[in-house]
Amino acid sequence: MRLSGPDWVLLVFVLFCRIGGCLMLMPGFSSPRVPVQVRLLIAVAVTLSLAPLLLPALAAAVARPPTGAVIVLIVAETLTGVFIGLMGRIFFLALQFMAVALASFIGTGSLPGLPIDDGEPNAAVSSLITLTATVLFFTADLHWDVLRGLVQSYAVLPVTGPMAADLALARLADATSDAFILAVQIGSPFFVYALVVNLMFGMVNKLIPQIPVYFISLPFVLAGGMLLLYFAIGEFLSLFLDGFAGWQARG
Repeated sequence: MRLSGPDWVLLVFVLFCRIGGCLMLMPGFSSPRVPVQVRLLIAVAVTLSLAPLLLPALAAAVARPPTGAVIVLIVAETLTGVFIGLMGRIFFLALQFMAVALASFIGTGSLPGLPIDDGEPNAAVSSLITLTATVLFFTADLHWDVLRGLVQSYAVLPVTGPMAADLALARLADATSDAFILAVQIGSPFFVYALVVNLMFGMVNKLIPQIPVYFISLPFVLAGGMLLLYFAIGEFLSLFLDGFAGWQARG
């Protein structure tokens, strides 16, 4: 099928809708520390790089649709990209949730932090964990798996018109379940630590109520928590990246 120049521009823009919607929410690419102009240029560059690979199949699926169908197609492709990016983002939101809980478990939750990788300030330990996970996301070349998944998404979710909402919501629910199960698994040592430490100092408070247990216990809770974090942080992040890579491989 022979297409004119405007038709090719439309097809590239349709590609940009899905790719840009995905990168808008994908971890690392969507960081508020990355200027909006840079994110836009990254999305355009990725679209133009993948266009030679995807345009032939896209041109066969979309054959000069009418104006109304074009609008539906653009909205559907944008929402599809947003859902793909949101599924990846959920894993890092689950990690952030666990990192905030972890900071509270080891006694550093009340310490002030800075909004390094997010729009709101978190505890210093939480920001350290989420920022390190984002750096490892690029160091381990998992961002290339994101682009590979975008290419493969055109086989699973072809460009045929309105988005398959039931399939997208089912995938989103599965990703949310996998993400928070993974977060609870990697944070389980800190659950146990918080339970044991609070139980122990609660018993001390009952036995000797004259002692201000909260102020006395805080240095010991901090020391034990930081020691546990020192030995567990490597395995903590390794298991998270393995779980995220496994989800990417499953699609």
